[in-house]
Amino acid sequence: MYLDKSCDKSYDAILDRVKRVHFIGIGGSGMCPLAEILIKKGYSVSGSDMNDGDTLQRMIANGVPVYMGHKAENIQGAELIVYTAAVKQDNPELVAAREQNIPAIERSVMLGIISRRYKNAVAVSGTHGKTTTTAMIAQTLIGSGFDPTAVIGGKLPAIGGNSCVGNSDIMVCEACEYVDSFLQITPGIAVILNVDADHLDYFENMDNIKKSFRKFVAQTDGAVIVNGDDKNALDCVNEAKIPVLTFGFGENNDYRAVMTSPETTVYDKFDFYFREDKLCSIELSVPGKHNVYNALAAAAAAHYLGAAPEAIAENLHEFKGVHRRFEILGKHGGVTVADDFAHHPTEIAAALSAAVNMGFNKVWNVFQPHTFSRTAMLLDDFAKALSIADEAIILEILPVRETNVYNIYNTDLGKKVEGSKCIDTFEDAAKYVCENAQDGDLILTMGGGNVYMCANMIDNMLKEKYPG
Repeated sequence: MYLDKSCDKSYDAILDRVKRVHFIGIGGSGMCPLAEILIKKGYSVSGSDMNDGDTLQRMIANGVPVYMGHKAENIQGAELIVYTAAVKQDNPELVAAREQNIPAIERSVMLGIISRRYKNAVAVSGTHGKTTTTAMIAQTLIGSGFDPTAVIGGKLPAIGGNSCVGNSDIMVCEACEYVDSFLQITPGIAVILNVDADHLDYFENMDNIKKSFRKFVAQTDGAVIVNGDDKNALDCVNEAKIPVLTFGFGENNDYRAVMTSPETTVYDKFDFYFREDKLCSIELSVPGKHNVYNALAAAAAAHYLGAAPEAIAENLHEFKGVHRRFEILGKHGGVTVADDFAHHPTEIAAALSAAVNMGFNKVWNVFQPHTFSRTAMLLDDFAKALSIADEAIILEILPVRETNVYNIYNTDLGKKVEGSKCIDTFEDAAKYVCENAQDGDLILTMGGGNVYMCANMIDNMLKEKYPG
């Protein structure tokens, strides 16, 4: 249900009063960076989680006491509790916090508190591309000598994780619109990559989505950098009281790309202009028109902050992507295996369009639908996007936080994608593609959930099939 939320600044001074912070769900990709920032700022941190993983192991390696499972005694000694949106109010640690009068705040509130301690907080919003663009900005600023703090939703090889703590007044972070989380941030610079129909289980319609983005713009105090080729995004800045800088391919944009590589290929080379002036030529190492948009947004933000055009070009070329964003896992027997986080039709279409232009004989797509509501509400759009691949394998729908009140199944999607195959388990899907993929093919797994486990199975099976 859509609610008219606003920023909660009532806890802004709390970090001046506490030293011991406990994170419920510390292994989450959005929680781990905040914990790392507090650790490097001198706070004592502990945490709990239900599942093991890379981020959880990184916390343990940092000396953080981490408890598997949620128990009331885990919060002993804590002065502040931070929890993820997925944590229910009857969680034993939250219940214990209330009983002991320990303040407890949701992750987005903590992100807002931290971001307001930086004069130049760059908040990257939009339905698609937030993680890649945030990582691009962080890597470009670091390579340009700006020493920023960054909170990224995926691992960036250049910093060895998904966060870094700098000594400047610049912070770069993702600003997620789901349940209006981004309204807890009051940035100096707001970046809007695109505005698309998503999270309709919460927003219900596009009007509510735009309403939230307008509020996000209204609480930005420096400038907004927006995709000038995206009508929905432009609609969200038409009442802005701060400078608006646009980016895109259109000639009316402030920052624009003039392609120098053929449009029939992977969209990787372009000249970067600021109004009438050519600033530099950029050659990307990540494919796709969508990544040109991401790079334009990153280049615009870096240029606005004072980065030299030559440094922008060099660092965007050095950017090789982030974890689970068209991430190449291996090549065995001539078959390339890759994994991507795409879980919305627009993202799927962008990634698959890039893939089919990369010269592979055949593109196999193993897709895990993410939430019943998204699958049901965007069913035809999913079918159209998945049809771009040569072969589509559709896994069971990942429920995430939902129950199947929509009576929707992967077979409903499969019926709309000609030649597709519905396979329920990772193991069966991995076996099928490994038995049928040929030299020169690409197997690309996709989804916002744990489909990367299927990608790893495929990679391991092909290693065994083609040893050495």
